Amino acid sequence: MDLYIYYEADLAHADALQAKVRMMQASLQTTLPVAAALRRRPDTTDGLHTWMEIYPDVPAGFEALLERAVAQSGLSLLIVGKRHTEYFVEPTPCA
Repeated sequence: MDLYIYYEADLAHADALQAKVRMMQASLQTTLPVAAALRRRPDTTDGLHTWMEIYPDVPAGFEALLERAVAQSGLSLLIVGKRHTEYFVEPTPCA
């Protein structure tokens, strides 16, 4: 399953947020062989960017590791509202 996490952050915190997420993702990759990406919407709404972390094909238990990494990184201090988590899978071929 692929894990997608999106949230909003103030435009003024964009550089700090990006640095924290990239460091957190690099740290996670030393623990597990998991790919990681970071994206943001090109526009802002009310001074907020929407950011998305992408983790393809995550192993079981990854979300708990990620939650600890987020807490240790201080990332939540830069986020407005909450982190929204969604899982997606490859569709199976129709018969």
